Amino acid sequence: MRIVSLCPSNTELLGFMGFAPSLVGVDNYSDWPASVAGLPRLGSDMKIDMDAVEALRPDLVVASLTVPGMEANIAGLNERGVPYITLSPKKLADIAANMTIVGEALGAESAAERARSRFEAMLERYAALSLECASKPSLYWEWWPKPVFTPGGGNWLTEISALAGAANAFADDDRASVKTDWDEVVRRDPDYMLLAWVGVRERLVKPETVAKRDGADKLRALAGGRVHVMEESLYCRPSPLLVAGLHKLGRLLHPDVYPAYDEDEMSRWLSGS
Repeated sequence: MRIVSLCPSNTELLGFMGFAPSLVGVDNYSDWPASVAGLPRLGSDMKIDMDAVEALRPDLVVASLTVPGMEANIAGLNERGVPYITLSPKKLADIAANMTIVGEALGAESAAERARSRFEAMLERYAALSLECASKPSLYWEWWPKPVFTPGGGNWLTEISALAGAANAFADDDRASVKTDWDEVVRRDPDYMLLAWVGVRERLVKPETVAKRDGADKLRALAGGRVHVMEESLYCRPSPLLVAGLHKLGRLLHPDVYPAYDEDEMSRWLSGS
């Protein structure tokens, strides 16, 4: 099978399932697994070069609706008669279900079931650890600073927060992505501020700028030194790599409960070895 992935989360899902060797092209931002580094790049996830996709003669293109604007890519696939499936995960259960969908599309149901079981078993492990946490700090996840965007109750980061022994400060809003304002963040006064700006590398995010915002002097998170820059690739993409982010988050919040992050161990789990 010749597979093309149109966004990083799809590439990561395919890599976790063991299908990376079948990939023949990916979007510009896919960076895991490492084996995709030398593959043809087909454009940004919102503006894929459909001529280049067609030239690769894929047996299956894995498209996505997790990024606004991807509808144009799907229209292009339809126009060319290129075989594809579309994923649109918003929660952890969706990621697991997508493994089954991909497995059925590739005629690899057994491999998909093994990958799904591996993923769900790890989530169960963290669910058990979360029950050992005596406190449940509130977390403000900042996806974008101006205008303020943050994940709501319908997003995977609400679940990741809970599995790490905490609570998303905006979990009461059912939307997956919430456009709010800084005054509302100050009003909610979270225990932690976690900056994971979508599409922005960590080195470009400056946590010290939070102190310059109106009313920041009232925030417990700032007073307690609990403003952290998080890895965008581990929290902003709905893929199995969220588990690596979960592992790091649990350790940050509850070092007495969650084990230290072991990169080699995580790499082995992600690769299924």
